Amino acid sequence: MSASSSASISSVPATPALAGSSLPLGIGVAGLAVAAAGFFIDGPQAAAAGWLTAIVFWVGIAVGMLFLIMLGYIFDAGWSVVLRRQIEHVVSVFKWLAILFLPLLLLSWFYERGLIWHWMDPEFDFASVGGHGTVATDILYGKKSGFLNLGSFTVRALAYFGIWIGLASLFRRNSFAQDADGDPKWTLSSRKWAAAGLALTAVSSTFAAIDWVKSLEYHWFSTMYGVWYFANGIRGALSVLALICIVGLARGTFTGVVNRTHLYDVGKLMFAFTVFWAYITFSQYFLIWNANVPEETFWYNLREVMHTGQPSQWKWVGLAILFGFFLVPFLYLLSYKAKVTPKLLALAATWILAFSLLDVCYNVLPFRKNIAGDALPFLSLQLVWTLAAVVGMGGICVWSYLRSFPTTKLIPIRDPRINESLSHKE
Repeated sequence: MSASSSASISSVPATPALAGSSLPLGIGVAGLAVAAAGFFIDGPQAAAAGWLTAIVFWVGIAVGMLFLIMLGYIFDAGWSVVLRRQIEHVVSVFKWLAILFLPLLLLSWFYERGLIWHWMDPEFDFASVGGHGTVATDILYGKKSGFLNLGSFTVRALAYFGIWIGLASLFRRNSFAQDADGDPKWTLSSRKWAAAGLALTAVSSTFAAIDWVKSLEYHWFSTMYGVWYFANGIRGALSVLALICIVGLARGTFTGVVNRTHLYDVGKLMFAFTVFWAYITFSQYFLIWNANVPEETFWYNLREVMHTGQPSQWKWVGLAILFGFFLVPFLYLLSYKAKVTPKLLALAATWILAFSLLDVCYNVLPFRKNIAGDALPFLSLQLVWTLAAVVGMGGICVWSYLRSFPTTKLIPIRDPRINESLSHKE
């Protein structure tokens, strides 16, 4: 290591002990308790739908973080090395998210199989949601039953979390080990695993989106759904990363480590994936609208009109997502100042996170229908249980990050590109 490199690293502050990690844990437990109370107050399906929404939202962000680690290794991105340690702390949450997913499996196995995913119950009567017949008599389900059954669903869910936990643990282990011995073999190992990990994570997250969200309306077809989930998740991941950096700078934790150029690069990626999300979302809508096939268009119709012809509440949610999740951040992040000023970038990150959650709600919650086949309204008690679950799982995620933070060096101090990252300038 060069003298200049040693000098740069010596100026890096020591990893501080973060107090108050029990507070987010307490908030998390309280939020989850409120969400679980919905089971008794508003019915088991309402509570389960809110829980599923929260799982899909936070898993998407965690998977987005995992992608950022692997992309950094694949492209040998020197600028992001100082940020990678914070991402490594975030991905420690996968094991807790796996535990939080278990209640959904337990409800499906031991309480009511068709409660969330109707296809799990062969005797589910579609008349209760405005249809006719049962799952067992559904010809389309018969064609998909080899894939859509509770046993294989459970095995796949365990496999998804196994892949994510395994990859996250591997990258964390290699990075932390390099802090101790400085051997470049750890970087080379992570780079090799990143190549395989990108493929594994892309496939597993795509199938998770299909299993957990798309199969809520299993008659529906979309070949772009996995890419939508990736786009939503990585936008959330970049927003969380920006907020971590900004809070760390405000507290003095990242002084001399993270500079405005790092924020600028994160802001540029937030802008780029805003455009990418819009491209994917519009393409899915346009292709379905242009083909005008009933097996595809019904998904959007459910979110736009009720059987009476009146607009659904979800129509306005969809329009809010169009403007709030694309147009506003697109125009806002065009500004250089918005990407380098911590308070302005924090505002953009918070805004994107809020609309990322709204986008997940738009995809998950309308599966709940009344007897006329209309999606239940957005503004209802359902929103309370959903927000409680999101806050609860968010508290667990923050606690997991704070729990991991003081166990390692503040940055990967012996990564081969650490000096390049510390001195990163525009």
